Amino acid sequence: MKHIPVNPAALPTPSGYSHGTLAGNTLHLGGQTALDVDMKIVPGGIVEQFRQAFGNVLTTLREVGGLPEDLVSVTIYLTDIPDYQAHGKEIGRVWRELAGPVYPAMAGIGCTALWQPEAMIEILGVAVIPEERLVRPSR
Repeated sequence: MKHIPVNPAALPTPSGYSHGTLAGNTLHLGGQTALDVDMKIVPGGIVEQFRQAFGNVLTTLREVGGLPEDLVSVTIYLTDIPDYQAHGKEIGRVWRELAGPVYPAMAGIGCTALWQPEAMIEILGVAVIPEERLVRPSR
């Protein structure tokens, strides 16, 4: 089985990594911070960073025909767990706006720092896309 990198044109061009890797019909979604197309972390706090980071995950998922309900697991790395918890209702609204009422297996993990110093959140995941919807990217 060949592993196929998935790098949507709508996301910043990766260097030394892929936004996702497709193995069969399983998409491993690389960690996404709140980088916008200009390679800058969006301002405004944890809710805005969640929106951008999760939107980046979903952009990669959609590149291969995936939908939010195809997510089987999501891991969220946080530099400030209490801040995330304090904004949980707002973050939940953003989740439902972007993904609907789909909740895969999830984990939230506290960490001291992320790759970009101003990043507060990084989201990665795994999705299994049904063959009838799967779009294999050309290399």
